[in-house]
Amino acid sequence: MQALPIPGDLKEQIAQICQRGGAFLTAKHEERLNTMTIGWGTIGFIWGKPVFMVAVRPSRHTFGILEESLEFTVTIPKDESLKEALAVCGTKSGRDIDKFAECGLVTKAAVEIATPIIVANAWQYECRVIYKQAMGEACILEPTIMERLYQSSYGGLHTLYFGEILAGYET
Repeated sequence: MQALPIPGDLKEQIAQICQRGGAFLTAKHEERLNTMTIGWGTIGFIWGKPVFMVAVRPSRHTFGILEESLEFTVTIPKDESLKEALAVCGTKSGRDIDKFAECGLVTKAAVEIATPIIVANAWQYECRVIYKQAMGEACILEPTIMERLYQSSYGGLHTLYFGEILAGYET
């Protein structure tokens, strides 16, 4: 089994995603570029490959870009300096605003893929989608999950994207 390219402290990264505002999921296809805030994700192994699994609703602007590019970057800020940007990117649509301009986010070329990373004091992941699966309501066995997270106007069940981690590093 190959080494999992996880930079820094994974426990701290999980705390940032789950408890302190989230992470940026960025996708690019041709000239279309967008980022969104994610609060869910998993890092692990499948088919002998290191993966970062992210969940994106079909109603999100990033969804269409990700469907075309089949690659993404995840930027997990190490501090609170991008807390406002995470809030904007989690509540505003890239269909309506340029989130990068609105939040003062700067990108730079990734090492392995065409989708850029966000310049920040952060942990960075570059991923190529190797599997995707739309969630099915019948497969959600915990009733409170449907009640709490999917009985609103948020835009349907998520699609899970398993991205092979091609590069993981700190910036």
